[in-house]
Amino acid sequence: MNPEASTARSPSPRKKWLHYQRLEKLKDFSLIIPAFVLMGTFSFYPLVYSFYLSFTDWNFVRPVKNFIGLSNYEKLLVDAQFYNVLKITFLYTVLDVSLVILIGLLLAMLFNSNSKLFGFMRFFIFMPHYISMVVASLVFMWLLNYRYGLLNVALGAVGVEPVNWLNNPVSALWSLVFVAVWKGCGFCMIIFIGGLRGIPLEYYESAGMDGAGRWHQFRHITLPLLSPITLFLVITTFIGAMQVFQSVDVMTGGGPLDSTRVMVMWIYEVAFKQFRIGKSSALVIIFFAIIVAFSFLQYYISKKRVHYEG
Repeated sequence: MNPEASTARSPSPRKKWLHYQRLEKLKDFSLIIPAFVLMGTFSFYPLVYSFYLSFTDWNFVRPVKNFIGLSNYEKLLVDAQFYNVLKITFLYTVLDVSLVILIGLLLAMLFNSNSKLFGFMRFFIFMPHYISMVVASLVFMWLLNYRYGLLNVALGAVGVEPVNWLNNPVSALWSLVFVAVWKGCGFCMIIFIGGLRGIPLEYYESAGMDGAGRWHQFRHITLPLLSPITLFLVITTFIGAMQVFQSVDVMTGGGPLDSTRVMVMWIYEVAFKQFRIGKSSALVIIFFAIIVAFSFLQYYISKKRVHYEG
């Protein structure tokens, strides 16, 4: 056998290295295939199928899906109930996001210490984050009950008339917001504490030597350096608040007088109570577009105000 021919047929070290790199990339890609399959099955496919159904008139019963074009969208855009539900959803979201971020930041500033007492307080405040929204809603229904609720009992003890929290159009929405804030402020607190501990102490020492007080240090050092975390929390809390459903379904059912009928609640009622699948699918697509548009708008507006260290 000719040794020169055998050497010519063997791959060069460079080709072996390129082949090894391709195998490594293929192996890395194979690790994310299960995630892609799950996302495609439970996220992308339902969204695409809902988009198709939004152009049809279907009621779950008959097998034929009649194609009606943009009729569902046209009817929704002139429906007064659509704008009323959207207004309530945005009002709830604005209250929820504002209070959760503000209270979470205040708690982070207050309990940003390594002491055992503050560690216990952080644990105590963060625990509601792990409680199911259904369980939390049931607990607050008992606390806010008009006749025997603990809150009205406390008000009666100081001579204040009991409040019908869940049957008043104004207080019912605030009750839902209170539950969401109670569950969410602990998570925001923990994230803000992580951000606070990432700010170098030298900044505060230099500012103190220049005569800056606590307020100026908070305004010109803490807030700007926490802006990336704040943007993250605002966008994620906004998306979660816009999709509120469980607390509304358990505590108020959309009442009283439709004062707490939010968008996801209405979509559920149109689909599974009225069996108007085409209309509910059109609502899903419009609602999805609104959430995406406002999320990008928040990111675009905040991009110039977000400061990254270094």
